[in-house]
Amino acid sequence: MNKIPVIAIFDVGKTNKKLFLFDEHYQIVFERSARFTETVDEDGDPCENLASLRLSVFDSLHEVFRRQEFDIKAINFSTYGASLVYIDKDGKPLTPLYNYLKPYPIHLKEKFYRTYGGEDAFALETASPVLDSLNSGMQLYRIKYEKPEIFKKMYKALHLPQYMSFLISGKVYSDMTSIGCHTNLWDFKRNRYHDWVEKEKIADKLAPIVPADSTFEASFPGNNYAVGAGFHDSSAALVPYLVSFSKPFVLLSTGTWCISLNPFNDTPLTAADLKADCLSYMHYQGKPVKASRLFAGYEHEQQIKRIGEHFNVSTAKFKTINFDLAIVEKLHEKADAGHKDSPQRKLAKFASRDLSIFESATVAYHQFMLDLVEAQKSATELAIGNTAVKRLFVDGGFGKNVVFMNLLAAAFPQTEVFAASMAQATAVGTAMAIHASWNSLPFPNDIIELKYYAPLSKAVF
Repeated sequence: MNKIPVIAIFDVGKTNKKLFLFDEHYQIVFERSARFTETVDEDGDPCENLASLRLSVFDSLHEVFRRQEFDIKAINFSTYGASLVYIDKDGKPLTPLYNYLKPYPIHLKEKFYRTYGGEDAFALETASPVLDSLNSGMQLYRIKYEKPEIFKKMYKALHLPQYMSFLISGKVYSDMTSIGCHTNLWDFKRNRYHDWVEKEKIADKLAPIVPADSTFEASFPGNNYAVGAGFHDSSAALVPYLVSFSKPFVLLSTGTWCISLNPFNDTPLTAADLKADCLSYMHYQGKPVKASRLFAGYEHEQQIKRIGEHFNVSTAKFKTINFDLAIVEKLHEKADAGHKDSPQRKLAKFASRDLSIFESATVAYHQFMLDLVEAQKSATELAIGNTAVKRLFVDGGFGKNVVFMNLLAAAFPQTEVFAASMAQATAVGTAMAIHASWNSLPFPNDIIELKYYAPLSKAVF
């Protein structure tokens, strides 16, 4: 029997942990999913069950290696960011995997920013808003001062994707997609670690940086396969688009957060950008990606509950609601000014609207989406900046929402707006990043399905 050459991808989200096997055409030929019950750290704060995650990786690999129909050529990993695993010289974790939402001590935060130039100046240098534990470098700083005995024993601090790679390769490395994402570790102006990393002797705890397409030999039993260095999930999702499209585009990745990623904009962030929740990522080829964030998916969940309760309808109704241009035009005639508000203020506008003025749930929902898309327009424009972007790709949940997509096309009439669908974009991107190490075929040119949305005949923004 001819075995199918495949790559194994571990895609670790906060909720779901998945293993995919992709063939050389990037089709899923095997899938396994797991969910773990969270545990708590020594302070009683919820955190990832690192032991369960580690065992799941080994169990999953044992299972797929037993399958005679597959020939595993490579393994790679993508996980959520802002999570560090501190290991000793034997590779054993020294602490729980602290949650990036863990409250940060105010006195330590004030000490840090007082020492290193103040919040505003520091945020500009590291291309990230001040996000407490979400700035993963701040977690390391905290360990140094709150747990000096752990800091002394610490051999390396690995971001979660690189720790998972270490489990299989036995090698300790860092990659730029994790370092370059709101960590407070990287100086984007100087393109190196920030000075504080050296001054605090944090640099000694960080593993050498390798390119994102690096692979290593495996120490885990099995075939002669390559092991990737691991990926930050937001950067991984961008890879298929960078491979497939050369003309400037913005990817609007939608979910709880809606993140506009512009890999063609490497201009430094301004103070105004940071206040509007912009930041810089680093894509897999080591170049900055200007990004803006909007909490639109979360707001959508809250407001459809409010509309549903007011009109006594199920929130399921809003999954299949059709776009109604007549409603939009009527609402547009009554539109109130607010164009100078920040994206966040625009997003919050609907929450203060009196629902009794709307004749139905459908009308109320269209008004909400007008408010939401107005906010999204402002946020995405921050990522676009002065770049000659002609295409806007929307993936995730809002790409399936016809009201959102029609209004977004109206908000960007000079830009081609597409709903983009691709099964498991993060996992595919993680596989594509090390394509040359396992795949004998060229990159596929039909991996992303696009649906074009024409701008409306009348302006509504």
